[in-house]
Formats: sequence, C-alpha cells, structure tokens
Amino acid sequence: MSAWQDGVRGALDGLLYGARSAVSPRVLQGAAVEIGWLITHLAMYPLGLVGSSGSRTERLTLTGLTPAQRSLLVSDVRAAGTPILLAHGIIDNHTIFALMRRQLVRRGFSSIHTFSYSPLTLDVRRTAERMGEEIEAICEASGSDQIHVIGHSLGGLIARYYVQRLGGDQRVHTCVTLGTPHQGTVAARLLPWPLVKQVRPDSDLMAELAEPAPGCRTRFVAFYSDVDQLIVPQRRARIRHTDLVASNLRVRGVGHLSLPFHGEVVHQITEMLAHLDEQDAAAGTA
Repeated sequence: MSAWQDGVRGALDGLLYGARSAVSPRVLQGAAVEIGWLITHLAMYPLGLVGSSGSRTERLTLTGLTPAQRSLLVSDVRAAGTPILLAHGIIDNHTIFALMRRQLVRRGFSSIHTFSYSPLTLDVRRTAERMGEEIEAICEASGSDQIHVIGHSLGGLIARYYVQRLGGDQRVHTCVTLGTPHQGTVAARLLPWPLVKQVRPDSDLMAELAEPAPGCRTRFVAFYSDVDQLIVPQRRARIRHTDLVASNLRVRGVGHLSLPFHGEVVHQITEMLAHLDEQDAAAGTA
C-alpha cells in the first residue's frame, strides 16, 4: 500500500472515529446552525469577491458614539485605538467576519482592518511575510506600536507563523484564533493541494512551529470547538507550546464555519480586547 493510501486510510479512520460520537442532540443542533450560517455566508460571499472591506479607522472622538463605545474610549483609549486585523480562512474572504466586525465597532474599537489572500495561495510562510508587511503599514499609518490579530482557520495559522517565526511578537499584542489547526488536522490528508499538505500533523510547517520560541511576547487565545468538522481530532485546534503564552477555550456544539458568527465567541473576544490594562496588570502580578 502506498504512503498516500496510508494517509487517506488514516484520515478516514479519524473521520469515522469522530462520526461515531456525532449523533447527540447537541451535535445535531450544532450542525443545523452550521448549515444556516453556511447558507447565509454563501449569499454574502460574492460581496467579498467584488470588493474588499479594506480598512476602517475612525477618529477618536466622543461625538456620535453609543454608550458602549463612549465607555471604552473613556476608560481605555489605548484599547480603543489599538488596530485589529481580521484574517479569513482558506477559500474564504472577509465576509466571514461581518458580524464580528460590526460588534467590534459597536464596542468602540476604532481601527479595524482585513487581511485577504487568494485561495490559490501555496505557502503559509510567504503569506505570513505579506501579513507582516501589511501590519507594518497599518502601524505606521495609525501611529500604534502594536496590533491585535483575529484569524479564522488557516488565517490563525498564518498569524501564528508571523508572530512565532518572523518576529511578529514585537507588533502583535494578542493573537486570537478560531478553529485553527495548530497541531495539524488528519482531514488534510484527504487533499493533495500544497497548502493543505502544510496543515497535516506530520508536515514540515508543523515541525517548524513546534520548535522553541523563547521570549515570544504575544498572548495567544485559541478557540476550538468540540464538533469542528475540519479539525480532526478537534483538540488539534489547541496551542500546545511551552514557550507560548496561550489560553485554549473550548466552545461546545459550534461548527467550524460558525465560530466567527457565534454570539458568545464574539462577545468574549470583544471583552478580552477591551480590558488590556486589567489583563496586563494581572499578568504582571501573577
């Protein structure tokens, strides 16, 4: 039997293993929600092809702000003004962040940007280099020394590579990932596409990310779902690295595509980024 056949067989075994526990009411409810979001997202997807949402930077002023926006700006102008970069997954575009972006704006964040890349992208490393260039441009334009990155699926892995391997920890204060294959996914063995090969558990990219990263200053927060259909097994969406400051947060009953739309996930992210001073102070006294 060839190595490719072994890989496919291993992937199918992993998928079947997950399927055996995928018939509970909670999982079925999550699947129904995922289908609903999929239909909605498919309707929105063309909007991301004809034009990019680009960047949105608002002047820091209290005029016209809601009470929530005013509260953030008054209580922590640094948090309100720190740029946020949203990075979508493979074969996707910025419309996946439509709800999250709206909620971030409502919460008072004034500088929100999107990072896009083609589904024909072949290499995480080169895409991470381009992300770094875009982050430098955002920081220069905004006058901010740091930025937050929120990445869905492969977008989170691109962000992590930039932070961990390209010195991006000097720029990225917090990196939030949603359903990102930090330890690879067995499901990637089903497709021979070069980019997909990089997210296999035994790929060179995974081995590189497992290498030491002493002194990495970025705070990582990894959301992972117990019913994620693309990360197999689901625990591989957690960050496991002794040199990285990482929190892994499990979300129950939420599919892969639904993570950026899930109300509780979005709420946790907005609250997390709105209280930087409190969290930094807590970390300094721990």
